[in-house]
Amino acid sequence: MGVFYEEETVWLFLLITVLIGGWMSWRTGRALAAVWKSVWWVIPSALGLGLGVRFLHFALFDGTLLSAHFWLVDSSVCALFGWLGWRFERTAAMARQYAFAFEKTTPFRFSRKA
Repeated sequence: MGVFYEEETVWLFLLITVLIGGWMSWRTGRALAAVWKSVWWVIPSALGLGLGVRFLHFALFDGTLLSAHFWLVDSSVCALFGWLGWRFERTAAMARQYAFAFEKTTPFRFSRKA
């Protein structure tokens, strides 16, 4: 049992929270950016997805359902992946729709053309 996970092994945390919860959050962040929502919409989405991840821990591996500590950990991981997905999609959209003014410098950053 660790600070970030309650199961006997870290692999369940990585599978459920990081892989499944991270993927759901990545897709949610990209969807929010695709409809030009502000980055702040990622936070309530991550809190809701954190509840879903907590339920998966509870239903599949007999974890604690109502644990504020682990819900905040799961929601934080979801917020991180959601922000990364939002940033990835916003960068692509800016470079695609405003190609005359912006260019993609990295997958997560764009800059003004010289």
